[in-house]
Amino acid sequence: MVTFSHADLGTAESAWVAAGLSAAPELPLDSGELAALGFVVLAAHPDDETLGAGGLAASLRQLGASVEVLLCTAGEGSHPESATHTPERLAAARLEEFAAALTELGLEGRWRFLGLPDRGLGLHADVIADSVRQAAAKAAGTPAEHRDVVIVAPYRADGHADHDALGAVAADVAAEGGHGLLEYPIWYWHWAGPDHSDWRDWMRFHLDPPARQAKDRAMAAHATQVLPLSPAPGDEALLSEGFLQHFARGYEMFAWTPPRKPAEPSHRSGEATEIFDRVHQRTEDPWNYGSSWYEQRKRALTLAALPEATYAAGLEIGCSIGTLTADLAPRCRSLLAVDASGVAVEQARHRLAAAHHVTVEQAVLPAAWPAGSFDLIVVSEVGYYLARDELAAMWDRVEAAMQPGGTLVLCHWRHPVAGWELDGESVHALARERLGWRQAGMYRERDFLLEVLVAPGPAGTAPA
Repeated sequence: MVTFSHADLGTAESAWVAAGLSAAPELPLDSGELAALGFVVLAAHPDDETLGAGGLAASLRQLGASVEVLLCTAGEGSHPESATHTPERLAAARLEEFAAALTELGLEGRWRFLGLPDRGLGLHADVIADSVRQAAAKAAGTPAEHRDVVIVAPYRADGHADHDALGAVAADVAAEGGHGLLEYPIWYWHWAGPDHSDWRDWMRFHLDPPARQAKDRAMAAHATQVLPLSPAPGDEALLSEGFLQHFARGYEMFAWTPPRKPAEPSHRSGEATEIFDRVHQRTEDPWNYGSSWYEQRKRALTLAALPEATYAAGLEIGCSIGTLTADLAPRCRSLLAVDASGVAVEQARHRLAAAHHVTVEQAVLPAAWPAGSFDLIVVSEVGYYLARDELAAMWDRVEAAMQPGGTLVLCHWRHPVAGWELDGESVHALARERLGWRQAGMYRERDFLLEVLVAPGPAGTAPA
């Protein structure tokens, strides 16, 4: 636990702004996906839910999502030096405030109080875990209407003992049940600083004006925390104006772990030919490459991100029916495109028949790696179709085949990919970790991530 006091100045919001917090990646869930999920929101004390996730909760209710809030304690220990308010009086007041705040968020009657002691949640992990499991089962609905569940809880390294204990239980239950997990920091913004690395992997959830207004009204309902209890010593406002600035942003921040079923089978590359042959046999353009504006934009952005005008030898991994291949062809003097699906390869060959400098081959990578070296390698929408060990082997192959100073382009969907072990964010993170190459550019939006890495140049040359 971090030793701190609400009276400390803490880290100013301006420091977080200057560090680029508002440029954090957006949570990769659109309104339709959010509405289809079931949410269990956990609060250690009244006001935690509003500070950390009030805007999210209000947004979810606007979308019609299933939301239930579990409040662990009444927060009776918030003013231990008060001479005017006993813990019992504080508990009663704070529960009334909590109910009023949830009404402002659109969650009237959608909460349950566990009645556990303030500053003692670490001793009640089993009780909390059972309650969270029950709420998650309810949020999932009947077998016929089964919904994936997301648990929203305090960040497990927030620095407050109750927050940390509740966050740890939430993480354990989420992992056990394959649920998603959104962890919201509260005191972290106060005691930590931009030099801490945790926040750099977190996601941003944008709040529209109605959600921001609902959060403001809910926060005002917690009067015992934002206003003095009385002029007497020990009754000072617990949450200072400077502290509250961290929660007046136009967005909320979360550490995000997507839902994942423990028993869900995870495919491996050896199954890719059969799987993707079936996909391409059902329709000539299974992902609407030709007609989708999303796909057209993504290809245009990929081409614009290439740092060189032309390349001597390009390799495209996972070419499918060859739409991106056709766009890459004018930028390469020779181009090899490979795909696991023989059906897709035949379509790509037909599409590229007039481009005599382009070769299209059927191959399951990384095992059947092509010979030669390349100064451009493109890995687009294919990395998460490999198991973690297979992806590591592919980065080894990429490193061995890349010419000094060559360009690696990565582009992947940011949403969960059912039936496969990895997602787009983890594919890129593993590439950065394994290769350690210089990043030449990155573009991220809610749906996809586009990144360019550059291999080290010849010995004795300085990076561009």
